[in-house]
Amino acid sequence: MKSDVIIIDSRGNGFGEAIAQTGKTAKFVGLDQAESLDLQLLTEEMLSLVRSVTGEVEASFWIESKGKAFQLHMTTKTVMDKEKRFQLIESSTSHRNEAASGFLGKLRDALEEAMTAEVDRQDMDLPMDVASDVSGYSTQKPDWDGFERSILQSVADQVKIGIRGGVVDVTIYKRFG
Repeated sequence: MKSDVIIIDSRGNGFGEAIAQTGKTAKFVGLDQAESLDLQLLTEEMLSLVRSVTGEVEASFWIESKGKAFQLHMTTKTVMDKEKRFQLIESSTSHRNEAASGFLGKLRDALEEAMTAEVDRQDMDLPMDVASDVSGYSTQKPDWDGFERSILQSVADQVKIGIRGGVVDVTIYKRFG
């Protein structure tokens, strides 16, 4: 069974629909309350992961199921840089780009990785002596804590992330019972 495709954006539109669709799918398949909550947690954390890493999001989300085996899918476009690419690939179970299969796929992946821009932080950092004098300026970097990644990797059976150009495909596998 394949659910409806839901469009999710960075303003939060579609997020509730995706959670509701997950609940409906779980009920249709006959999952118990705890299994349904696990599936909804995976949906929430997948959506949060991509939003946290890529920033602006306009994504397509859908669920495929066969019995009590589920695949949560999300596809989005982003302007890729080295840091985003690293964070996304590290979130996968295999820590590799699933879109890079075969010789030509691996060659394309290597070229795309080489052409990916470095994150320019030069304009964002102030010297500590100046930063301490600026009202409201935080001297701590607001780095992503990777909380979503740790939850996904502990609850999901497998997390696959494929990156080709600026398109990111995330697939989460979970089997119950």
